[in-house]
Order: sequence, then C-alpha cells, then structure tokens
Amino acid sequence: MTCFMHAWHRQLSLSLSKTLQKTKTLDGLKSSHAQMIITGLHQTSFAVGNFVARCSALGHMSYAHQVFDEIRQPNSFVWNTVIRGFQKNQEPHMAILFFSTMRSRNIPSDNFTFPFVLRACSDLRDLQKGLWIHAQLLKVRLESDIFVSTSLVEFYIVCGDMKIARQVFDEIPVKDVVSWTVILSGYVNECGDMENAQRLFNEMPVKDLVAWNTMIAGYVKIGDMKVARDLFDRVPVKDLLMCNTMLGGYAKNGEIVSMIQLFNEMEERDVVSWNTVISGLVQCKKVNHAITLFHRMQLDNVRPNDVTVVTVLSGCAQVGALDIGRWIHSYVDRNQFGLDAVVGTALVDMYSKCGALQSAQDVFDRMPDKDVMSWNAMIMGFSMNGQSKTALKLYYQMQGEGVRPNEVTMMGVLCACTHAGLVNEGWKCFNSMNEELGITPKVEHYGCMVDLLGRAGLLKEAYEFIQGMPLVPHTGVWGALLGACKIHGNVELAECAIEHLIELDMQDGGYLAIMSNIYANAGRWNDVAKVRKLMSEKGVDKMRGCSSIAVNGEVHEFGAGEKIHPQSEEIYKMINEISRQLRIAGHVASTALVHLNRVNKRGSGVLQDAD
Repeated sequence: MTCFMHAWHRQLSLSLSKTLQKTKTLDGLKSSHAQMIITGLHQTSFAVGNFVARCSALGHMSYAHQVFDEIRQPNSFVWNTVIRGFQKNQEPHMAILFFSTMRSRNIPSDNFTFPFVLRACSDLRDLQKGLWIHAQLLKVRLESDIFVSTSLVEFYIVCGDMKIARQVFDEIPVKDVVSWTVILSGYVNECGDMENAQRLFNEMPVKDLVAWNTMIAGYVKIGDMKVARDLFDRVPVKDLLMCNTMLGGYAKNGEIVSMIQLFNEMEERDVVSWNTVISGLVQCKKVNHAITLFHRMQLDNVRPNDVTVVTVLSGCAQVGALDIGRWIHSYVDRNQFGLDAVVGTALVDMYSKCGALQSAQDVFDRMPDKDVMSWNAMIMGFSMNGQSKTALKLYYQMQGEGVRPNEVTMMGVLCACTHAGLVNEGWKCFNSMNEELGITPKVEHYGCMVDLLGRAGLLKEAYEFIQGMPLVPHTGVWGALLGACKIHGNVELAECAIEHLIELDMQDGGYLAIMSNIYANAGRWNDVAKVRKLMSEKGVDKMRGCSSIAVNGEVHEFGAGEKIHPQSEEIYKMINEISRQLRIAGHVASTALVHLNRVNKRGSGVLQDAD
C-alpha cells in the first residue's frame, strides 16, 4: 500500500510539474496550490520545490514563502530552491536569513546551497557575511567543490579583494574553464589590471570565446587598440560581440579608417554594429559618411532604431545640416518611430542648432511625453536663437507643469539672461538654484554669471563674484571676464584675467590674441609686441574657425584661411565679387579689430589682425 501511495504521489507530482511550467499568472499559481492541498502534495518536498521554483520564475517569492511555511519537514532541496529564489529576485537579505535559519535547524547544506548564498552576499557587497559563509563551507569540507569555490572567487572579486580571490582560485585542485574565466574577468573588469590578466590568460590551458572577448574588451577599455587588434587577429573564432567591441574601440579612439575597414570585412552585422560606426563617424565630424552609411544600412535591410536616429540627428546638429535633418524627421514619421522623449528631444535639438526654431517648437508641442531633457533642449533652443524672454517663459511653464529643473536647465536659463542682459533675472535664477531647487551651482553656472555681469559692464562685480566663488575658477570663468574686458576696454582687469588663463591653459592662443587686441585698442603697442612675441616663443596660435553648409544633401566644411576645398578657387572668386558689389553699394568694412603695428623693428607699419 505504501509503495502504491508513493507511486501515486510521484505521478501527481510529475503532472503538477507539467502544469506549473505552463502557468504564467498568480491566479494560475493559486489554482495549482489548491490542487496540491487537495492531493496532499503540499507536504512533499518534490512538489513544493517545483512550486517554489515556478513562483521564483514569475517573481512571486512572497507567495512561495507562504507555501514553504506550510510544509512540516522540508528537505535541503526545498531550502535551496527558496534561497535561490530570493537571490534571483533581488532579495539577498531573505536568502541569507533563510540560510541562517537552515543552519539553526541543522538542515544539511550542500554544494547547491552555498553558491546562491555567496551570490546574495555579493549582491549586498557584505564582506563580513561572506567571510562567515566561507567559514561555514570549510566546516562541511566543500571548499574543493568547483561550483562552490568558483562562486567564492566571484564573491571576493565583487567585494574588491583580488588578493583573497586569487588565493582561493590557486587552491582549487581542478579548475574548469568557468573558474579561469571568472578570475580573468576580475582582473580585467574589477581592477583593470591588464598585466596580471595577460599573465593569467597566457597560463590558461583552454581559452574559450568568453576569455578572448574579456581580454580584447579589457585592452579596448584602456585604449590599447594595438594589443587588442593583435589578440583579435589571433583568436581562432570571432563572434559578433568581439567585432562590435573592436568597432567601439576604434570609434572611441578616432581610428576611423581601421573602423570602416573592419566593418566592411565583417560577415555578420547587427544594428549595434551599424550604430557604432555611424556614431564614430559623427564623433569625428564626418557627417557625410555617417549619412551615407545610414542609407546603406536601410539598403541592407537593417532597421534603424532610436539610437541610430538620434546619432544621425546629432551629426546634423553639429554641422547645421538642416535639409538632411528634415529628411531624417520625415523618415521618423514615415516609419512610425513616434515622438518619444528621446527622438523628440533629438529633433528639437537639431532644429534649434540649425536655426529652425519654429520647427523645433512644432516638434516640442507635438511630443506627448516630455522629460526634463526635452524641456532643456527647447529652453536652450530659444536661448541660443536670441529668444531669451521666451526661454524664461518656458522655464516657468516647465515648473508650473511639475517638471523639476536640473543643472542643464539652469545653464540654458542663465545663458538666456546673458544674451538679453537681464542681470536682475539672472541673479534671481542663480540664487534660486540652492535656495529653492536644491541644485549646487557648478563652475559652468558661475561662468555664466561672470559673462552676464561682464557683458552688462559690471566688471568690478564680476571680478568680486569670481573672488567669492567656492570653486576654483576654470578657463571659462576667466575667459568670460577677459571677453567682457575687451568689450568695455578694461586693461587692468584683462591683465589679471590673462595671468590666470596662461596658468590654466598655455596652449590656447585665442586668449593671448584677445589680450593683444585689448592692448592695441588702448594704444599700448609695446605690450602688443610682447604678447605676439610670447605667442611665437611658446608656439601657440589661435584656433582657427570652421564653418559648414549643406548643399543638395552634402555637408561642406571650411576652415579659416584654408584652400583645401576642391572648389576653393571658385569660392574665393565669388567672395571677392560679393565684396566688390558691397563696396559699390557703399558698405564700409569695420577695421576696429585690424591694427597698425607701429613697433615693427624696421620702422615700417605692418597690418595685423589680432582676431
């Protein structure tokens, strides 16, 4: 009779297990629980263990806990399943609590118990609790179990103790590929120790794809693409993840030729591959190539995602390629991407930077859900396009709709005040950061205030404001003061500002060029000569300006004084013709910033443009 009952329970348990695998809701779990009670399976460890496992998979550990409490004599299998469930469902405290209760009731722990308890300790970064678990597994002589010892190595790595992790690893009698990979990943990902990682990698008896990927990703992370490429070329089998990692490394380091070459050689590409290359091209301001690749992506039947669209729009915003940006916008509409916060904000940003403010506002108004970044983009758009009062109005509307401003918001607001010369409004907004919004101003916010005060002619207040800053002023702060001194002809404060700028950034000749202008405007030609001599001795020069224009979908870039454009001859002819027509029409060019240097050693005047 007993054998018959066991067989019957076994059959019911198997049937319940099949039913549970199909269960996907809490109501389904409750129905299965009712059947367990009716059949008496709620007191069998096999059935309860399977039920707890299904509760864990569906994220209902509180219900699993209730069912567990009903069983009178759960065995190790049930305890382990509950501990595993809590750990997998981000309840590490409960996993450790159950383990402690298990120990107090003298329920034997085994090699299935400790790995999940150790992972719970890892989740909590609780080194002391992990040390206690380590002591417990030593008592039951499980330190040599490969599953347990590998989990122990992983725990010490997560807690930042590579020394003990390596010691535990070295004491494993028979290591498998997983244990090797875990310690290798620790050296690479947790502490960036590529030297020890390389030694360990060389010692590995079997190097699987995970190990190769780990090493390549490690060298890519530290920017050593030469070693990364060497490993990449040596790997027996390359997967898509590895290729994408290399693409990302080349993109990050600006090695565009190598990136494109590898991309073209890849037999398989996913959307991540395409996005990485497009992003790399945009970062290097090769927007034409990025757009071409975007078109090619569609021809290869790879559907762009939000990341693709946002990246291309970012490129259009960089170079002011409005026509291309509008085409991307139409593509978004045609393919029903929707104006979510990410894509919508990218469109607002693109239109704003291209000067199409009405289009930016149209997109902003149509967005169903706006986050703080969406508001920031529109506020900054109004600000950079001279619509300061509208920017401030939108700022107050933002607050009225319950969207809390952040640091970026306040940059846009302060810039708007600067452009419009709204000193009182600027002070009000700046002071509200700490007092009302709980935002600690950064050095960039202080720079905006210096710019605001300086442009308004309040140079003394601007200097005193810098002196009272709780942060160390950077080049932007002193540069703002220098620019204001140029506008208002204050040589004394300009000299103070340039001293700090030279200390902070000797390589930027733009500041020295401005100082040269200030001296020239004041008629101090000896000082002009000294500044020019200093620039010559230090080998610094003002960074040349660059502009771009999109014509028929192609972006053309021009650098100041450069003649590398294939149509440069025709372009300069047209510029000269425009200048001639302007002179005929009576236009007189401003020569305020073109100075006659009367300190030339030979006594002859030399025209110098300090800008």
